[in-house]
Amino acid sequence: MQGSKLYVGNLNYSVSNTELEELFATYGEVRQVNIIEGKGFGFVEMSNPAEAKKAKDALDGSDYKERTLKVDEARPPKTKQRRDYRRY
Repeated sequence: MQGSKLYVGNLNYSVSNTELEELFATYGEVRQVNIIEGKGFGFVEMSNPAEAKKAKDALDGSDYKERTLKVDEARPPKTKQRRDYRRY
């Protein structure tokens, strides 16, 4: 793994940042947790890529709060293309 930020998908909507942090803390130091409200996914940043890989390997496909988690390395955000025309 290149980075230490993970995408966590298929989350139960009742999961809080604290609960997700506790789940990932088993595999290393969690620097930041950000759940996107009402979307069922979020991001967890671990302290280093080795810990992120360990958490990904352990949690991808595991059951958590009646959902099967999808854990993968987070991709960088897409940049929006600027359009040069105006809409009237």
